[in-house]
Amino acid sequence: MKVFFVNPPFKSQFGKFSREQRSPAITKSGCFYYPLWLIYAAARVERDPSFEVEFIDAPAKQLEREQCLKLIEERGTGTRLFLVDSTTPSIYNDVDFAATLKERYSDAVVMLVGTHVSTLPEETLALNDKIDAVARREYDLIVMEVAEAIRDGQDWRKVRGITYRDEAGQYKSNEDMPYITDMDDVPFAAEFIKKHLDVHDYFIPASQFPEIQIFTGRGCPFHCYFCLYPQTMHGHQYRTRSAKSVVREFEYIAENFPDVREVVIEDDTFTADKKRVIEVCRLLQEKKLNKRLSWMANARVTLDYETMVEMKKAGCRLLLPGLESGNQTILNNIRKGTKVEQFKPFVDNARKAGMQVHGCFIMGNKGETRETMRETLKVALGLKLDTVQFYPLMPFPGTEAYDWAVSQGYLSGKYTDYLQEDGNHNTSLHVGDISAQELVDFCNYCRKKYYLRPWYIGHRIWMGLKDPEDLKRALKSFGRFKDYLLRRG
Repeated sequence: MKVFFVNPPFKSQFGKFSREQRSPAITKSGCFYYPLWLIYAAARVERDPSFEVEFIDAPAKQLEREQCLKLIEERGTGTRLFLVDSTTPSIYNDVDFAATLKERYSDAVVMLVGTHVSTLPEETLALNDKIDAVARREYDLIVMEVAEAIRDGQDWRKVRGITYRDEAGQYKSNEDMPYITDMDDVPFAAEFIKKHLDVHDYFIPASQFPEIQIFTGRGCPFHCYFCLYPQTMHGHQYRTRSAKSVVREFEYIAENFPDVREVVIEDDTFTADKKRVIEVCRLLQEKKLNKRLSWMANARVTLDYETMVEMKKAGCRLLLPGLESGNQTILNNIRKGTKVEQFKPFVDNARKAGMQVHGCFIMGNKGETRETMRETLKVALGLKLDTVQFYPLMPFPGTEAYDWAVSQGYLSGKYTDYLQEDGNHNTSLHVGDISAQELVDFCNYCRKKYYLRPWYIGHRIWMGLKDPEDLKRALKSFGRFKDYLLRRG
């Protein structure tokens, strides 16, 4: 039985639309993530030899709608189940694409997956009556059980974790599918990528090219009010793979991807479990994988210097902390659980340990004013960050930030407003008398102010002299980013 997974095309005329990012968009730097959630679900299904899996990542190849449909026609004969990925900014496009598949393959079950449909399943089904169902939250097991039910001639509508429309046209939501607890039973993303995708299609400006992304755990124990995945997909319990499992996947990557230079660990907060981090690091050193692959991971500014040193020894090259704001009241409002005074010691310790830092800032959070925005920029300029991002808050359905913005009347109510026409980040949010456009403009101003100052230009040149690959990566990103940095206004 054939199961077809599709990351559908969207705004391909402008670039690669990155659905998997926490804020999906066609980014200014050309950043483009692997569709990891779709990959893990497909890898689980493919592990059963009774299923044949097809996989298309249309944005990776910048396929237009008709090109993608033609590929599906060529490879889709015998498909009994389609899984179509989706996001909030692209939801109308994604629903329409899925409905087209149902028109062409009327005997197949067509199901939407992703954060948006997980949060708003009935609203999604109401957009088009051709959609059979949506899968809510973490959907690996849901997809597997639906595929098994179809294969065995059973009623797939009884599978936990789905919302569907019954014969009377009424929406029905089954009980939630339990989260996966045996994380070592999760297939290696790298094995699936090796068979179905091209690592050269994916690019993260802060990483060494080419790279592979993996999860070593799911869930996040922290409760930042804006963060999308813990609130809509995988919850707040950090469920981890064993250190041995993680290192085995590093070994697989080292042996099977001669071009790959870096592993991007996509866990929301990889450093949440210090003991496990140390164990992973020591195993990587024992296997000498630190000599073959570098890696990068999301971290919090509470990370201590001693752990940083172990991570560096194990090959960790870069840390990605969510700094968010330079104002303590706002950090408290968004339940970040960190302090502004922790920022500089964290960055200084990372540098001392020999690692780079990519800092993330968000404008437009609860309590934001023009003064706090300027305060955040001042704090950012005072940190020796290697790369930085400034984004307007984009409150996605299912997050506390979204509920707050709706309660204050701060959202336009249009999902299409999450992106500009060319697919770049936008926001549908205003805060008090600060308009959405002003938030976008200020973020653009912050990027220019940060990247075009003499210290930063000198820093990148120095880094490039020490590491030619760093220079190549910076130039690749700048090739697209320069149009925004050098634009007047």
